[in-house]
Amino acid sequence: MTPADLPGVDRRRLLCALAPLAVLHGALVVAQAELLVRALAPPDAGPLPWLAGVVALRALTSWAAAALAHRAAARAKADVRAALLRVRGGPTLIVRGLDALDPYLTGYLPQLAAAAAVPPLVLVRLLTADAAAGLTVMVTLPLIPIFGVLVGRYTRDATRLQWRRLERLGGHFRDVLAGMSTLRAFSRTAHQEGEVRRMAEAHRRATRRVLRIAFLSALVLELVATLSVALVAVPVGLRLLDGDIAYRTALLVIVLTPEVFLPLRALGSRFHASAEALAAAEETARVLGRAAPRPTGRILPPGDGDIRLEDVSVRYGERAALDRVSLVIRRGEAVALTGPSGAGKSTLLAVLLGLVTPDEGRVLVGGVDLRDLDLAAWRRQIAWVPQTPHLFAESVADNVRLGAPRASADAVDRALAAAHARGFVESLPDGPDTVLGERGAGLSAGQRQRIALARAYLRDAPILLLDEPTARLDPDSERAVVQAARGLLRGRTAVLVAHRPALLADADRVIRLSDGRVVEEVRR
Repeated sequence: MTPADLPGVDRRRLLCALAPLAVLHGALVVAQAELLVRALAPPDAGPLPWLAGVVALRALTSWAAAALAHRAAARAKADVRAALLRVRGGPTLIVRGLDALDPYLTGYLPQLAAAAAVPPLVLVRLLTADAAAGLTVMVTLPLIPIFGVLVGRYTRDATRLQWRRLERLGGHFRDVLAGMSTLRAFSRTAHQEGEVRRMAEAHRRATRRVLRIAFLSALVLELVATLSVALVAVPVGLRLLDGDIAYRTALLVIVLTPEVFLPLRALGSRFHASAEALAAAEETARVLGRAAPRPTGRILPPGDGDIRLEDVSVRYGERAALDRVSLVIRRGEAVALTGPSGAGKSTLLAVLLGLVTPDEGRVLVGGVDLRDLDLAAWRRQIAWVPQTPHLFAESVADNVRLGAPRASADAVDRALAAAHARGFVESLPDGPDTVLGERGAGLSAGQRQRIALARAYLRDAPILLLDEPTARLDPDSERAVVQAARGLLRGRTAVLVAHRPALLADADRVIRLSDGRVVEEVRR
């Protein structure tokens, strides 16, 4: 993935616009060298006005190329920003990520056009002036891109690591700020200070490594270019002493030879300066691709077939949340997932929901790859109760109707009764019409969980996903939630994340995960 693959970044169009300016620049380089040689060998003031005009025109072409690239960069970043603003998780990339595209669009691409146009033009003039010098340049010229590619690989890897460190630091710092009141309440601020300090130190080391590689790469390219010029200059000087080459021709060769290598040296420098744009482009494309509309796929009959995971792997940066997980969930079977925090249980549910696309492997539903299904139709077959369900600042009834907006009041009442929530709902000031605070303010965790279960009852989907519904509940609330969940599991294909024995007792199979892998499977 490169920045050119992002929406709004039209590399081909920009290079086509820069190409005439690059060709003109190459012709002006040759003309400048010719006029300079005529003015010096022998000394003659006649070509000086023409030389001044060529230098001014050369500066004007450089300015025009830079202005064209900056306008294209501004348009491209505006388009990408607009796309990211519509995507969840995108705004975190808008400032730091897209600013990294500037060196690529305004530096690397214009220099790429110059590197493609200037060296061939100058090399043709060198070959016509002195074939031996031209052939030497032709042989040594490929050394610069070869060394540039070799060093560029290390720069790319180091920059990716630096970007991941920065992304992790920013995300963690954002989470710490969001949970600052909770951290203060439990006296955990000192611990998080240490975590932020550790992540900042890791990012500092990654940044220092990138800078070190950039400085070393510049040294390598300069050394190769200097030695290549020396391989031309020394023989030309010796031939000049022997009288085998004219003074004017020797001077022209000496003036033109550095101009052949200069665009390639500058291209290497620009590439290292824009290396961060490659990492930013990969992350931006991942975020945009995650939210890109998918073509309409197949629609399966409700609850049709088994669900099969085949070598599913999901990675978040360097960490594997799921590592080659393979399992089969039979139709009508209740499967419980257990394991320590971070074992990959919630990620597995996100994969089944289609919220996360596996990096490797596939998910089959009734023998059909999940990627080939119509996601909206697939999700209509699923009732999902997350670990911390979100309740909106609407009435209790409207919150229950979230998965079935047209449900009647009687259907809502039956769902509340099935979820063991009717008792406390009727005690509210306006019963089911009571307007809740944002996130269910005013209700206990167990009450919020039972309203979420009522949503699932009302949705009446053939597939049920439960993510630790009894977490952080007191014994009475847990008992009520377990009884409600037990009725919800009946007759449905279910995957539930659970730790407590009360909920595990209703599962047909218990699968234990650790470090993203299936380590144990027990049939009950």
